[in-house]
Amino acid sequence: MSNEITGKTLLIVWHSRTGAAEAAAMQAYEAALAIGRELDDPGDVCIRRACEVTPDDMLAASAYLFCAPENLASLSGQMKECFDRLYYPVLHRIEGRHFSAIITAGSDGEGALRQLRRICSGWRLNERVPAIILNMRSDTEAAILAPKTLSEAQRQQAGEIGATLFALL
Repeated sequence: MSNEITGKTLLIVWHSRTGAAEAAAMQAYEAALAIGRELDDPGDVCIRRACEVTPDDMLAASAYLFCAPENLASLSGQMKECFDRLYYPVLHRIEGRHFSAIITAGSDGEGALRQLRRICSGWRLNERVPAIILNMRSDTEAAILAPKTLSEAQRQQAGEIGATLFALL
């Protein structure tokens, strides 16, 4: 069975608890669409909640952007469940495809990013665009649970990842 797919599709998969990872995913989505228009590129950009992604979605995409919050030094439960559900149905069928990630974190994010990279390594994906951690500087219970808004710099970083990943397809 071939890993080759026809067409160019960037699949953005996200989960968010307080809005930061969702905002990052939406910014990346909009930037990928914009670069596609600018390059007059017929590729496609799809965005899905982690709980809605299917093996067929993964197989139809040529690159992936995963956007999730870190919770207790690891990926959020819903994003981890997404990977658990999809891992074996697409194993050995998506090797070599590109990915990147945006982790939103209260103060660190390294644990979630390390976990995500390990999963993607098992799929033998290629981190073509370096992942980023958007630090939300939340260090109290109230700040951690509060709705989040990305700074302009964070919005720009998220957009750059989406645009670059799409442009590289």
